[in-house]
Amino acid sequence: MSGEAVRVGAAKRRELLEHLAVLYPEEATRVLPELLIELESFAAQHSYPTVPADERLTENDVVLITYGDQVRTSGEAPLLTLRRLLTRHLRGTVTAIHLLPFFPYSSDDGFSVIDHRQVDPALGSWKDIAALHHDYRLMFDAVVNHISASSSWFRVFLADKLPYRDYFLVVEPGTDLGSVVRPRTTPLLTAFETSGGTRHLWTTFGSDQIDLDYHNPRVLIDIIRILLFYVSQGADILRLDAVTYLWKQLGTSCANHPNTHRVVKLFRSVLEAVAPHVVLLTETNVPHAENLSYFGNGRDEAQMIYNFALPPLTLHSLLSGDAGHLQEWAASLASPSRETTFFNFLASHDGIGLRPVEGILEPSEIQRLIDSGCQRGGLVSSRRHSDGSESPYELNINLYDALNDPTGAESLEIQVRRFMTAQAIMLSLSGVPGIYAHSLLGSRGAPWEVARSGEKRSINREKLALAELERELTTPGSRRARVLRAFRDLLGVRRTRAAFHPNAEQVILETPPGVFGLLRAGRNDEVVCLHNVAGGEERVEARLLPTTRLRDLVSGDTIAVERNGLLLQPWQTLWLEPQ
Repeated sequence: MSGEAVRVGAAKRRELLEHLAVLYPEEATRVLPELLIELESFAAQHSYPTVPADERLTENDVVLITYGDQVRTSGEAPLLTLRRLLTRHLRGTVTAIHLLPFFPYSSDDGFSVIDHRQVDPALGSWKDIAALHHDYRLMFDAVVNHISASSSWFRVFLADKLPYRDYFLVVEPGTDLGSVVRPRTTPLLTAFETSGGTRHLWTTFGSDQIDLDYHNPRVLIDIIRILLFYVSQGADILRLDAVTYLWKQLGTSCANHPNTHRVVKLFRSVLEAVAPHVVLLTETNVPHAENLSYFGNGRDEAQMIYNFALPPLTLHSLLSGDAGHLQEWAASLASPSRETTFFNFLASHDGIGLRPVEGILEPSEIQRLIDSGCQRGGLVSSRRHSDGSESPYELNINLYDALNDPTGAESLEIQVRRFMTAQAIMLSLSGVPGIYAHSLLGSRGAPWEVARSGEKRSINREKLALAELERELTTPGSRRARVLRAFRDLLGVRRTRAAFHPNAEQVILETPPGVFGLLRAGRNDEVVCLHNVAGGEERVEARLLPTTRLRDLVSGDTIAVERNGLLLQPWQTLWLEPQ
């Protein structure tokens, strides 16, 4: 198909024009032809299949979240080292890799991107990315809200020259910005000396990350070019980083703006036109109801959204021994169509967000999460309100430490059981699981990294030496070996059962507070998942179980249900099928 003339269909043209007319009412008819040139040129060089919605993501999909240099060895490009780790220890465990930003950057561990089209030479090359794509689906970060102050775009802006003179949002000092919702405590505006004088620019995430101005349609076109470039380099999932804050309008909160949703819808239409296999994932660390809005009507916006409330709710359940809030929240979850699903995770390169459970947990319960985390070596990042006050934004702590006191005297067996109970809950829920490398590898926190970098999030971003990591992974009975084996067992079951398809039916069971229970069912397959979140024995009534004779899919044991129900041991997980 390469080089052939390709035309975007009339219906898709009308759809694109509709989006542009909302964003740029006076310029839409001028912008559309330029956008169509980009799409038709891309389609002439690349051909991708249309995948049925139910097959785009299945029960087989498991995403590993990792930095390109998560593991290192002397004298080797880290992307090659990562591939060696995957080949030796993780083959058959994960099917997709979320490569956290692997571009040249100036700060924020990659999220202050200098050049969106280059691989950081310290990590490797596009050839190394292609080698990973040979065996795994890939998720790329599309850092589309801002760009590094060291980027060529911004250098041209500082010189007051076209085309980038109008790519950034200049705001006069003294402008009322009191309604703007902030995810940080740093100043919203940063002063820069340019050839045209001092200018104050919008910097949502800090002085090194300059927000792009999407009021300029040229910015939109350039970002779409970047997204299509990522697709051409193997991106199967595009993660729209920090998209919450994309569109700014004075006098509004500038969070979840209607035009932000419209931009996401436009991205969806673009990809459907020329790369229909690609999944859009929005990263919106906001209260749960706001997060759900990025599904749109189920057919016109993101196909996948982060389940941001899951990490703090699961942590609360395991620490309190009460899954009540988690059960109530999970019972309300509903994907609006067969084209959409959740991205489930418990840990990531960021912290455990606290905003997503506003309105779900009581303020006192959120505070107990914070107090527990701090007692276990964690830190708290805050955000600033319009009145100058601050409030907790996220808990910065390694998940294993959050669940198991590093200074405690519990046995390793109990620690791993508790940790894996949390993971089993995540893996049992409808959606696609994402597992952070430090969770999959059984890591603990790295407070020395915070001391080195001065960044609180560094506590869960340690880079590992391959030789030492492999030594621990191959030592029977070690924490890392136990955790990885437990993950393999759960994932080995999960990928063979149609009941765990992302869109298979999910029913939350009325189990006692100490047990999180649910039924998954799909394509003539049924699994009952029971997870004891309490520190003692818990009994599940027989009436909640499909039969009196069940088989645990993880252990292979056959279980006879007594009249008074099924007894679960502390931190026990059972994934059961009727016999």
